Amino acid sequence: MSRRPVSTYRLQVRASFDLDAAAEVVPYLRDLGADWAYLSPLLQAADGSDHGYDVVDPTRVDDARGGPEGLARFSAVARAAGLGILVDVVPNHQGVANPAENPWWWDVLLRGRASVHAGAFDIDWEHGDGRLVLPVLGGEPEDVLGAGEITVSPEPADAAPFGTARYYDLVLPLAKGTAPVEETSDPARAGDVVARQHWALAFWRRDAELLNYRRFFTVTSLAGVRVEIPEVFDASHVEILRWLGEGLVDGLRIDHPDGLTDPGGYLDHLAAAAGSPYVVVEKILEHGEELPGWWRTAGTTGYDALGEIDRVLTDPAGEAALTALDTRLRGEPLAWSALIHDTKRAVADTSQAAEVGRLVRCLPADVRDRFDDAALRDALAEVLTAFPVYRAYLPAGVEHIAHAVAEATGARPDLADAIAALEGVIAEPARFDAEEFSRRFMQTTGPVMAKGVEDSGFYRYTRLGSLTEVGADPSQFALDVAGFHAPSTRRQAGWPAAMTALSTHDTKRSEDVRARLAVLAEVPGRWAEVLESLRAIASTGDGPLDALLWQAAVGAWPVTPERLHAYAEKAAREGGVVTSWADPDAAAEARVHALVDAAFGAARPLVEEFVAEITGPGRSNALAAKLVQLAGPGVPDVYQGTELWDLSLVDPDNRRAVDFAERRALLARIDAGWMPEIDATGAVKLLVTSRALRLRRDRPDLFSRYTPMTVVGEAAEHAIAFDRGGALAVATRLPVGLAARGGWGDTVLQRQSGPTIDVLTGRQYTGGPLALADLLDTYPVALLIPA
Repeated sequence: MSRRPVSTYRLQVRASFDLDAAAEVVPYLRDLGADWAYLSPLLQAADGSDHGYDVVDPTRVDDARGGPEGLARFSAVARAAGLGILVDVVPNHQGVANPAENPWWWDVLLRGRASVHAGAFDIDWEHGDGRLVLPVLGGEPEDVLGAGEITVSPEPADAAPFGTARYYDLVLPLAKGTAPVEETSDPARAGDVVARQHWALAFWRRDAELLNYRRFFTVTSLAGVRVEIPEVFDASHVEILRWLGEGLVDGLRIDHPDGLTDPGGYLDHLAAAAGSPYVVVEKILEHGEELPGWWRTAGTTGYDALGEIDRVLTDPAGEAALTALDTRLRGEPLAWSALIHDTKRAVADTSQAAEVGRLVRCLPADVRDRFDDAALRDALAEVLTAFPVYRAYLPAGVEHIAHAVAEATGARPDLADAIAALEGVIAEPARFDAEEFSRRFMQTTGPVMAKGVEDSGFYRYTRLGSLTEVGADPSQFALDVAGFHAPSTRRQAGWPAAMTALSTHDTKRSEDVRARLAVLAEVPGRWAEVLESLRAIASTGDGPLDALLWQAAVGAWPVTPERLHAYAEKAAREGGVVTSWADPDAAAEARVHALVDAAFGAARPLVEEFVAEITGPGRSNALAAKLVQLAGPGVPDVYQGTELWDLSLVDPDNRRAVDFAERRALLARIDAGWMPEIDATGAVKLLVTSRALRLRRDRPDLFSRYTPMTVVGEAAEHAIAFDRGGALAVATRLPVGLAARGGWGDTVLQRQSGPTIDVLTGRQYTGGPLALADLLDTYPVALLIPA
C-alpha cells in the first residue's frame, strides 16, 4: 500500500511564495507536527496567476513557482524533514485567456481541426461552422471591425508563422495563406482575413448562443479538456506521472472531478498509470449523499466534515429567531429550496445556456422531431434546476434523475411530455442511442449547482453566514452531539483516510469567521437589535444584503477597509440582486461601498462594541472546531496560517501572505513552557494545533477508532467528547448558553479508569469520572492521553 498522510498543511505556492520559499518553512511544518505538505497547483499557469488553476501547459512545472528544479529542491528538503508531499492537480480544464501562453490551444487556433491537439479540447466544431468560436469582443464583430479595433499583420511572431490578428491585448495566429499583404485595420480587409480563420470572434454577451467549447463552469477563459481519451490523458499527465514515478511527490488532490466525462474511470486510469498513490477528490457531497464507494480514492477533501463541525457548534434554539429576522428583512418568508430553484434556473437560462444548447443538439433525432428547440431547452433547464446533487454516475444514481424529473414535472406540468422524453435518454442512454447526451447532461448538472447554489444562493440566503459554506446545506441549521457523532463514526469506518478541512482556498469565510458568526445563533435577539441599528446608519436598500455585509464586518473585524470593500463588491455581484458581474449597477454599488465606509466611520463604535461581545465565545468555538477536526477521524488539513486566528473572507482574501516568522517565534515560546492566554495573539490556537498534530504523528496507536463518550450532568449538552483509541478529545459547544447557566456545575465526563494527562495543559488526572469544571477551567478544550 502506498504511503498515507496522518495530516496535511496546505501551502499556496505562487510567484511571491515559490517552491524555494515553501522549502524554507518545511522545518516549521515539521515542528508544528504536520505529516505532509499539501501544495497548490504547480503546473505552468497563466502569467500572474496566484491560484494556479488556469494551467496553460501541463508538461512542465511553472517557472514562476520555481520550475522543475524548485520542485526537486522542495522535495529534497521535505524528505529530509520526514514530510510527504500532496499536490493539487487540475485535469478538467486549461487556461486559454491568453492563447499564446497555451501551446495546445494556440495550435488549434492556428490549424483548426487539423491540429494534433484538436481532440484535446471539447469543441463542437459543427456548431461553429468548422471554427472555434471565441466570445471575447466588446461588441458585435462588424462594429468592432468598423471601429478599427482589430489589426491583422503578415509579420510572423512566436508560433505564428503566417501572421497575427490583434484585438487590444489579445493576439491570435493567422492560418496559412490568409495573411494580408501588409498590416491593416481597414474594416473590409481585416474582416476578410478574420473570416478565413479557424477561429471566429464573437460578442461576449452572445456566448449563450455561439460558444462551442465546454468550459469550467461559466469561465470562458478555462476550456474543458477531454482526459477520457487515453492519448489526451497521457499527454496531460506526463509531468504529474513523472513526479510520482521519481518519488518527488506522494499523492494527488484532484480538482473538480465532476467536470470529467467519467470521474470513476479517470481515477481508475490514474491509479493504473501512477501505481495507486494516495488520492483525494474535491467532490462536493450534498446533505445525505455518499461518495461512490467504487472510486479509486481515499475520500473527499473534507467539506462534508467542515459542515458537520460547523453545525454541532451552532445553537438550534436560535433558528426560529434568525428565520424571523430574515423574514422581516425580506418582507416575506423564503425557503432555501425556493431560493435555489430560482438561482439554479437563472444559471441554466443564462450562464449555462450555451451548454444547454449543446445538450439539445445532442438529443436523438426522434426527440428533437417531437418537440421544438425552445420546449426542449425549457424542459432541460427545469430538470437541471431540480437535480438534487452535483451529478449522477450512471448506472448508479438513477434515483436522482427520477427525483429531478418528478420535481421538474411538478413545477412545470406544461412541460410534462418533454420532461418525460428526457428522462429516458438521460437514464437509459444505450437504449436510445444517446450516450453523448447523457454524458454531457451529467457534466452540466454540476455547473448549474455550483453557480446557482454556492456562487449565487449563498450570497442571498443570509440568515446565518456561517452555514453558507462550500458543500453545505444552509437549510440544515444545526446538529446535536449525537447527530455529529453519527457521520464521524461512519467516516472512521468507511473513509478513514479521507481529508477533513475547516478552511480552504475556496471557503467563503475562514473557520474563525464562521466560529464567531455561529455565536449569533446564541444571541439572535441581540443580533437583531444591533443589525437594526447598523442599518439605520447605512443600508444598501436590500435587507438580506445588509445582513450579509454587516455579518462580514463583525465576523472579520478587525479588517482593513480595502479588504471589506473588495468583499462587499464581490458579494453583491455574486448575489446578483442589486448588481451583477455582467451588468454592474453603479448606484447600487455606491450604496454597498457607503455601507463599508460607515463601518469604519459612524457605525464603528457599535461594530466594535458588538464584536467585543462575541469575540470570546467565537474563540471558544474556534478552538473547539480545531480540536474536533484535528483529533477526529480522517486526515486533517490545516490551511496555511490558520494555526493562529485567521479572520479571512472569500478568495482572494483567504490567499494573503502568511507571517511564518511570527508563527515560528510563538511556537518556540510554547515549546519553552509558555501557557498562552486566550487572547488576540492566537497562540492558544497554535498550542492546540501543534499538540494535536504532533500526537497524531508520533502516537498513531492512540487514533485507531472513534467512540463517542458519555457526558452527564446539568450542562452535558455543552460538551463534545470522543475517544480515538487512547486519545480522548473534549470540546465546549454553545459557550454563551454555558455561561448563562453558570458554567459546568456537576457535569462530568464518564471515562475508563487509569491516570491521564491533558497534552494541552500538562495537567494529570486520576482515573474515573472527570469533572468538566476542573478539566476545562483553563481552556475550553482538552486532549487526554494515558499518563
